[in-house]
Amino acid sequence: MLTVSQVTKSFAGRILFEDVSLQVNRGDRIGLVGPNGAGKSTLFTLILGEASPDSGSVSIEKSAAIGFLPQETAAAGEETVLELALATSPELVQARQLIKQHESGNGANDEAYHAALHILDEHGGWQLEPKAKRILAGLAFRESDFARPARALSGGWIMRAHLARLLVMEPDLLLLDEPTNHLDLESLVWFQEYLKNYPGAILMISHDREFLNALVGSIVEIAQSKLLRYRGNWDSYVEQKAAREEQQLSAYKNQQKEIASLQLFADRFRAKASKASQAQSKLKQIDRMEKIAAPTAQARTIKFRFPQPPRSGLRAIMLKDVHHAYDQLVVYDQLNFEAERGQRTVLVGPNGAGKSTLLQLLAGVLPVQRGERAPGHNVRVGYFSQHRVEMLDARQTVLESVLDASDPVPEQTARTVLGSFLFRGDDVFKTVGVLSGGEKSRLALVKLLLHPPNLLLMDEPTTHLDVGSIDALIGALEQYEGTLIFISHDVHFIRAIATSVLHINAGQLTPYAGDYQYYLDKSKATSARAALTAGDGLTNAQPVAGRVEAGVTAPGYNKPGLREQKEQKRAEAEARKALAKIRRENEKRVHDLEMQIATLEGQQKELTAELEDPAAYEQGGRAVAINRELAAVTHELERLTRGWEEATAELALL
Repeated sequence: MLTVSQVTKSFAGRILFEDVSLQVNRGDRIGLVGPNGAGKSTLFTLILGEASPDSGSVSIEKSAAIGFLPQETAAAGEETVLELALATSPELVQARQLIKQHESGNGANDEAYHAALHILDEHGGWQLEPKAKRILAGLAFRESDFARPARALSGGWIMRAHLARLLVMEPDLLLLDEPTNHLDLESLVWFQEYLKNYPGAILMISHDREFLNALVGSIVEIAQSKLLRYRGNWDSYVEQKAAREEQQLSAYKNQQKEIASLQLFADRFRAKASKASQAQSKLKQIDRMEKIAAPTAQARTIKFRFPQPPRSGLRAIMLKDVHHAYDQLVVYDQLNFEAERGQRTVLVGPNGAGKSTLLQLLAGVLPVQRGERAPGHNVRVGYFSQHRVEMLDARQTVLESVLDASDPVPEQTARTVLGSFLFRGDDVFKTVGVLSGGEKSRLALVKLLLHPPNLLLMDEPTTHLDVGSIDALIGALEQYEGTLIFISHDVHFIRAIATSVLHINAGQLTPYAGDYQYYLDKSKATSARAALTAGDGLTNAQPVAGRVEAGVTAPGYNKPGLREQKEQKRAEAEARKALAKIRRENEKRVHDLEMQIATLEGQQKELTAELEDPAAYEQGGRAVAINRELAAVTHELERLTRGWEEATAELALL
């Protein structure tokens, strides 16, 4: 479907690709990896025809449609969210506008109106709306959002609407550039499952190793101006690459030994008449060799020592009998929480359970409505979220922003850390005001790491980081001597950093005195990703009265085991179990309906294509039979879609 053949491309005097080739077939799932600046985005521009190769060719199968999701920016105008999701082609957009104008009595004449209706019929436009609504719901849009102007949304939600548009469009080749950056955990899980059944080919850039492991069948790495293809997912790629580099290093060393031996003979005997011809022969032998390149050193996590915060007291922070509500929605009531110095805790649980609220209460960003927030002795709190970028001075350069501190680090240290987070060369002299949202987020992260507090609260710190920068962040946090509490959807990052897990659901905190694998083992989770948003806590955990081993106290665990409390806890557990059962049943119902709808949509597409084939009208009565069958399928599809909408609405209330 897509063929990149012997392409060479230079940019700013540097060769990005030299005589590279790549074949993408229908159904392929390919992850595109490589360090920042290697040429991943440039390869996308070549495929999209937005740039031309210096030599070679990029060819796409005739009639094959390509859909592209950029990393950060996408346009939004006066259209509603639903209209944006339905904007799968210019013809359909224009047809819908004409129909809307005509029905409002504002513009289009009857002839244009009927032509627009015909275009919608011809392109299956009427069947796209229920599909768009299901996809928007999967990406966490509420039904009330469908009619909102897209331009009124934040940048991240606009990107979600464009992602929905691509999934509705179903192009033959889907190009995705960091598609998970703007998704919350539950939307990410939904999106990952949706892509498993995507009918077209996918070529994606992603820093999320778990996402790549779940979806791709091969990895294409950009290295040394070449495209190297590895069969398998991310983990398989890492193993194969290590073996390949070991073989290359061994071959390189052996060849260098041979060259050294030949050169030594030539140097020793070239001056002797009897040996001169042999010496010359050895030199020619060296020249004729096809030289093996030395393996490039793998990018390593930065090795210098990060600045460390002052030591806090044993208790880093405590929340006591805290109540917090948003209007009538009570998130926490009688919340008790305590964190000890040095622990690294990840917060997990479903969307809306209160993870971000807890983080903001600890940070003091949200005031305590009732109860007490008590930081420990000598505790200095730092809170990292995407909103932290608002604290940056737009007039400063990147380097000035990092050095603007009461105890600045040396400039060389600052530039080394900035380089690890993708600010390289002259990038450090850019003004903050011209940076993209992702660049500002990375800059805020560097400032925090170079001047760390001793209680660090982080909300999705790996968003907008590439694989190398995530490893650099892991290296910094492994050195960090303070207390860390964080939320993340990056399973690799969680495994590397977390030493304890706190499950949050329906205002209840359940602590686990072990790392993420311990949590997975206890919960018997079906996948490491799904466990991040699991609604049920671990029923067989071993909490301790008083301070829990993990350093967290939660409601019900910090009081003596009185009979009344046991009965209350048992009743609460049974109520949660009953609610979880109802939720599982509703989730199964939604899933079953989606499968039935997908099957009917496939039948509808096949029948429509058959109806468009002139051969159908040459067979007596066949066209009538197809129309009758198509009407029945369409009617059933509408019925199931209504059922799906009701089921998803019920699920949202649970």
